[in-house]
Amino acid sequence: MYDPKSLKAEEFINHEEILETLDYAEKNKHNRELIEEILDKARPRRTSKGIECAGLSHREASVLLACDIPEMTEKMYSLAREIKQAFYGNRIVMFAPLYLSNYCVNKCVYCPYHYQNKSIPRKKLTQEEVAREVVALQDMGHKRLAIEAGEDPVNNPIEYILECINTIYSIKHKNGAIRRVNVNIAATTVENYRKLKEAGIGTYILFQETYHKKSYETLHPAGPKHNYAYHTEAMDRAMDGGIDDVGLGVLFGLELYKYEFAGLLMHAEHLEAVHGVGPHTISVPRVKHADDIDPDVFDNSIDDETFAKIIACIRIAVPYTGMIISTRENETCRDKVLSLGISQISGGSRTSVGGYAGYAPDERPHDTEQFDVSDQRSLDEVVKWLMDLGYIPSFCTACYREGRTGDRFMSLCKTGQIQNCCHPNALMTLKEYLEDYASPETKAVGEKLIAEELKKIPNEKARKLAAEYIESIHLGRRDFRF
Repeated sequence: MYDPKSLKAEEFINHEEILETLDYAEKNKHNRELIEEILDKARPRRTSKGIECAGLSHREASVLLACDIPEMTEKMYSLAREIKQAFYGNRIVMFAPLYLSNYCVNKCVYCPYHYQNKSIPRKKLTQEEVAREVVALQDMGHKRLAIEAGEDPVNNPIEYILECINTIYSIKHKNGAIRRVNVNIAATTVENYRKLKEAGIGTYILFQETYHKKSYETLHPAGPKHNYAYHTEAMDRAMDGGIDDVGLGVLFGLELYKYEFAGLLMHAEHLEAVHGVGPHTISVPRVKHADDIDPDVFDNSIDDETFAKIIACIRIAVPYTGMIISTRENETCRDKVLSLGISQISGGSRTSVGGYAGYAPDERPHDTEQFDVSDQRSLDEVVKWLMDLGYIPSFCTACYREGRTGDRFMSLCKTGQIQNCCHPNALMTLKEYLEDYASPETKAVGEKLIAEELKKIPNEKARKLAAEYIESIHLGRRDFRF
């Protein structure tokens, strides 16, 4: 029985409900009147309280995804752009992954870290090595990290993860500082989530991989991750443990994408129904080549056009969520989907354990990579590329450090009020990057962009203060925030 308020995985991600949804979507994919009604419902509206956006149910959004009428797809893209602009403007938040350990006891068939893979060397960073990685990331200009580790209670216990977080936050190198650590580790207990919260993490991220239970159990034949319910219910435990911001995601290509899409939105609806706040972020990774993993083995891969449509439909359905795309995708793909809903991207990423320290910008070790990096540009190149496209690369972490998380963030985001602080914060953190890390060419582009974007801050007092802060950054001060 489908029940979004249930705490049981098979009730809030209900197989029969998904099949009925897909059947309904297939039957109505050419129903122009219904599709127009759905698009109209999702359109942002300005009210006395700000911007309001209704979002869509998993069933309504599935109709849009199933629709193959070209003119309707263009309307979806146009609406996705409108919603993205309304809530996130032209800001793109920057981050980098930091792989701590590839020891893992699971046997996930799509991941090279599975314990039966004998060709990949196993490595776990010491705290000294973590510190060196952090310095290397700070020297690139990063302020926000997502830490990654395989599941291994002996080699990667929660105590190790907590020690790494403490080390990361403790490193102050030149003008560098990691101001937000997001955590992508295996499902764990409420007690351990409380420990992560106390350690000062930002978002807890856990990819579902697939919402199809039978496929999930086949793809995870051994190890703790085999337990579908324990994995799927992890976000409820995380929120019970006090973590305000959680991030969802599926690995597109493992199962039929329409099934995954419906399951993903049902999970978002469940979090909203039970906890009063939906996912802080949604990630959209696709299966990629890696050591002993061939993506062609999976029969459900999706092309770039379908991928773009999925992103647009998620943006329409869950308008307030941050959307993440990583360096799994190449420059061309990332360019296409930025306007359709993406609000966070990685840059200069290494997916290997110890992949940053001691390597030149154009060097990257491959022996412990989790997956091939398609976009291999440096952070500086990605920052300049974004600015050339008219975006503001943002290194902002202000909301997290000002306590604007969970329902407090969402209440501001849902009404559009979050932009009153996000826009100047983005410009100030970009200025920090330009002063401390940018190449001369990137700095020239960025200074011009900041000057133009300052004019767009509507509140005169905020505009004047932001300009003063930016001048202070030029004179050597750091870490201003609204």
